[in-house]
Amino acid sequence: MKFKKSFLLLLVIPLLSFSAHKYYLSLTQIKFKEESKSVQIIINVFMDDIETALNKDYKIDLQLTTKKELQNNDVYFEKYLKTKLQFKIDNVAKEFTYIGKEYDGDLVYFYLEIENIPTISTIEITNKILMKHFPEQQNLIKSKVGKKNKSVLLSKDDYNKILTY
Repeated sequence: MKFKKSFLLLLVIPLLSFSAHKYYLSLTQIKFKEESKSVQIIINVFMDDIETALNKDYKIDLQLTTKKELQNNDVYFEKYLKTKLQFKIDNVAKEFTYIGKEYDGDLVYFYLEIENIPTISTIEITNKILMKHFPEQQNLIKSKVGKKNKSVLLSKDDYNKILTY
């Protein structure tokens, strides 16, 4: 009986590893900092997904976290984010400043900021990050303005939302 259980486990575990589904999800965190009159944005995406998208879109070979990593990759990251991510605050389009990125395990964190924002009633966000190359991609938006938290999940067919505070 013990042998049968061991054999079954040895057979089933490898089969499960082949049936694992890959999730396509990014997280965008938006926080209004009243004291600095700025909106701070942190986006995290899976490194292999963003690398695939940029390599295809810009015909480059990023090779992230290797010795052959492109030295000027921030240029491509900023360009990509500017084309895939837009914000309107109180119905006025706002440009963000790309501050930089950092790697943590299999994630890339992007840091952005929108300055000179005295108050916020609404934030309209358009987020098409990774959707061109991964149709199942979903982009979770979490925001905090004052004491109000709002969250929304965007997808290929629904990539634009207005958050009201």
